[in-house]
Order: sequence, then C-alpha cells, then structure tokens
Amino acid sequence: MILSESLDAASRSVSRIAAEYADQVDRDGRVPEEALCALRREGLLSSLIPLSLGGPQHSLSQVAAVCHAIAQSCGSTAMILAMHHIQVACIVAHSQDSEWHHDLLRRICEEQLLLGSVTSEAGTGGNIHASVCCVEEAPQGIALEKVATTISYGAYSDALLITARRNQTAAPSDQVMVVGLRDDYALHRTSGWDALGMRGTCSDGFRLNFAGTADQILPVPFADIATQTMLPVSHLLWSSVWLGIAADAVARARSNLRQQARTGRGSLPPSTRRLAKAVELMQLMQARLVTSLNEYEAASATQRPVPLGFTAEMNSLKTSISRLCLDVVQHAFMICGISAYKNHTEFSLGRHIRDLLSAPIMINNDRMHESTGNLLLMQKPDLGMA
Repeated sequence: MILSESLDAASRSVSRIAAEYADQVDRDGRVPEEALCALRREGLLSSLIPLSLGGPQHSLSQVAAVCHAIAQSCGSTAMILAMHHIQVACIVAHSQDSEWHHDLLRRICEEQLLLGSVTSEAGTGGNIHASVCCVEEAPQGIALEKVATTISYGAYSDALLITARRNQTAAPSDQVMVVGLRDDYALHRTSGWDALGMRGTCSDGFRLNFAGTADQILPVPFADIATQTMLPVSHLLWSSVWLGIAADAVARARSNLRQQARTGRGSLPPSTRRLAKAVELMQLMQARLVTSLNEYEAASATQRPVPLGFTAEMNSLKTSISRLCLDVVQHAFMICGISAYKNHTEFSLGRHIRDLLSAPIMINNDRMHESTGNLLLMQKPDLGMA
C-alpha cells in the first residue's frame, strides 16, 4: 500500500520516536508513552473515522500500512495502534444512528482519545464469544462488574469497549458491547504484565466496575460485531504488525550479510540462501495480506454480511502469518548468528522473536484451527484455483 505524502510523513515521524525508545520500553515493560504522544500529535488515532464525523476516512489498507511501518521500529507501539483501530472500526461499523457513539467518534478526532477493549474474562477459558458478567439495571442507568484476565494498555486508555451478557437472564453467548469512558469505570489491578514479549502493551489483569447509561451500548449484538468487524480487522491489522516486525528482522539480516561480504573480500556468505528464503516467505505473506485487505474492504463497501468462507479465510490468514513470521525471524537469526543472540547490537533479534511468540496465542491458533475446520465442513468454499 502506497501512503499519501502526509500519512507517510506522519508514519515516519512516529516510527523514529518509537525506534528511539523501543529497547527501553521492552526492558522496563512500560507503555511507549513517547510514541503514543507522537501518534496523538500526528492525528493517527482517528484515521478510520469518516469525513462526516470529522475524521480523515483513511482506508483499512492505509491503516495496515502505518501499523506495518511502525512495527519495524517497535512492535508494542504498533500493536497498541492496531488494537485501538480495531475498537474504532467496531464503533464506526456498528453505531448505526447512535448519537452517543457518533459524539464519541467526533471526540476521538478532536482529542485523539485512545481506545482499548475488555473481551477477556476469568471463567470463560479464553472464549471471547461467552461472558460471565452481565449488564444490570442501576439507579442512574446501567452497571456491570467484570474480572478481565488482560486489558492491554487498560490503565492508559481513554475509553474501553466491554463485552458482557445482555442482562442477568441472558445466555453466555448473548452478548452486547458497552463503551465506557474513563470517568465511567474504575480499574482494580489483579495481575501484572511481566511478559516474555510485547512488554510495552502492559496487558495487566483488572477487575472493572462500570456505571453509565444504556445509550453507551452499541445497538448491534456482539456476535455480529465480532464476526463482521472485530475478528477480521484484528487478523488483518495484527498480521500487518507481525509482518512489520519480521521485515525489520530481515533488514537487519541483509545488513549483516553485506557486512560479512565486505569482510570476506567480496565473496558471498553461504547464508545468502537463508535471506532468499526469508524474503520469499515475506513476499508470499505480503501478497496474501494485500489480497485479504482488498477483499474485506470490498465486502465492507457493500454492507453485506461476511460469508462463512471469508471468516475461514481470515482465520487461516492469522494462523499462517503468525507462524510464518517466526520462521522468517529464525532465518534472520541464523544469518546474524551471535550478533542476533546478544542484546544491544545493531543485529539483535531477541525482541523480535519474543514479540512474535505472542502471535500464535493471540486467540490461540489451536482453537482457531478447530473453528476453521468446523467452518469448512459447514461451507463449500473454493479450496483450489478457480
């Protein structure tokens, strides 16, 4: 995706700051505050919001390209940006005529508010399509209490999108999504985030207490929000981030090989074949991601329900890219050798590997393969070339 001159300049500006603090953010396990300030300054938190509500109405492909670019500097910053845009996409697509949510989108444009999500919950086994907590009637409107196993950058969000059962008698799968502003909820930390990778996302566990009004509930069932928007956009933007991390690893490997060639008096090192394999994998993944982005944007433009076959395709995109990006970094790791293994070298790849190890468990690949298999049994998608 070729970005406009202004969007490319904004992306480069944020990337420079993200790169400057990436190792510090990873070492200290802190939110990339400097990069988040840059995102706000460049107006990149309102990219997906329509012109009619004050936004620039960038395409999802453009947003994916920005996430990909920033991920080459700092995976945590790019993942926070991707997660934020997933929430914005849900509101844009499913707010319908809700003036409360339209006002929020206008505020995001004006104030560059950062949105997070609360879909995880203790007692659901990691299944975001089921909730234990529920929306309850309260004297001033509605209330809910939720014990979330993780809320990425939750303590730093300006608003949270919270899933819950529709009411006290609703089934676990009969869910709604509530948008809470910072003044509407209290967070009580229940667990920390001393994690292997993606340390800057600060995905602590919290008990959340929310009180607000019924206007804050998105007017579409969460099952539809998840199927039509949240999951496909998640897979597309997460994949863009993972590809960005892998791209930086390949760039470091290529630079290392060039250095080896210079010290070897011009003879090509044997690891060049690994570079070729890594680039081949990158090109395959990039082509697939671009195709999927185009298909999703075309489907969204028609406002028709996403077919089961496309859901299976999105699942497969996520599972394959989350796996293959690790393969790419492994090739880069072998090229750079001990320089990649050591921290604080220009060829260090420890952060890349650790960040990408989160990819297969962000919605566990095993669960997704099972879900995809069930979808393929229900549907008759084209399994080969047309």
